[in-house]
Amino acid sequence: MQRSSRKHPRSWGVLPRRALLQGLAAFGLATASLPAVAAEAASAQIQTEEFRLPSAEQGVDIYVRNKHPAGETKFGSDRILLYVHGATYPASTAFDLPLGGLSMMDYLAGKGFDVYLVDLPGYGLSGRPAQMSRPAADNAPFMRTPDAAAVVGQVVDEILKRRSVSKINLMGWSWGTSTMGLYTSTHNDKVNRLVLYAPQWISRTPMLIGGDGPLGAYRTVSRDSARDRWLKGVPEDKKADLIPAGWFEQWADATFATDQEGAKQSPPVLRAPNGVIADSKDYWQAGKALYDPGEIRVPTLLIHAEWDADLPSYQAQEYFTKLTRAPYKRFIELGEGTHTVVMEKNRMQFFREVAGFLLESDPQALN
Repeated sequence: MQRSSRKHPRSWGVLPRRALLQGLAAFGLATASLPAVAAEAASAQIQTEEFRLPSAEQGVDIYVRNKHPAGETKFGSDRILLYVHGATYPASTAFDLPLGGLSMMDYLAGKGFDVYLVDLPGYGLSGRPAQMSRPAADNAPFMRTPDAAAVVGQVVDEILKRRSVSKINLMGWSWGTSTMGLYTSTHNDKVNRLVLYAPQWISRTPMLIGGDGPLGAYRTVSRDSARDRWLKGVPEDKKADLIPAGWFEQWADATFATDQEGAKQSPPVLRAPNGVIADSKDYWQAGKALYDPGEIRVPTLLIHAEWDADLPSYQAQEYFTKLTRAPYKRFIELGEGTHTVVMEKNRMQFFREVAGFLLESDPQALN
């Protein structure tokens, strides 16, 4: 296992790829709101560490980033969180993107959390499996949800060992809710609390990604298509100020820079594994559940935004009813936000709701 470490004020940490550093140079595009958001995090320095774990495929590593208050190494299970991304974009350029000078990872670390993110193989700063070195049509879709859950399990076990704890908190976004939900349903003993951001469930509407043709190993996404998908379902009179100036460009620069092969194309593209699309066609779009949320036996928060066209509100509402064995559960719907509310003007509402759920000591108290 390879590690690196650095202590610094709130920042995006050690980034091993020159291309990504160039992408993140867009940091300077959006600093006007720094004074306002800085008050949301603690003043203590944040320490960033990175490490890589071997995956099931030789030569393909798994990238993990950690942020925590500098100098601290002891954390309780209730103060450790692991985040996994969705179907198309990595965790490292969303959960830890310093929009306005602050990322969600910074925000939580500033509140005393030991926070981790993982990029699954084929995404972000993790290695690219062999299928991605050939034309997409040459191979079947890969990185199915059980494969993603197995990677999460590997990272969870590393964190448990690293911090000498028996369980941690988990958070997934979009397809990541299926990854974390599936993992939790079979490993409740290793999970303290579960946060599902834009939960995936049985669909009654067409997917916004994947298309209708044969599925290859991976698909490609352009910057224009990424922006169109982001704003899908937003009222026309609300589109102009939903994403603060420069934030989409900052995210796109950082995200597309992680795919060095895709960046060579003209125009540049981002490649993403198609396992999630195959799962959606076989299960969610076919009216079948890939796993049983009734097997989740830990406190669970569902958080969603009203303009989410990828995974609309009815999916979160129906999923909520399936959490029949959670000790307690909560469903929060945020106004004026999309599937990507974590990087929009109302993101601080999102940050606070997640932190509040994880920090509360006795949510069932009567006073």
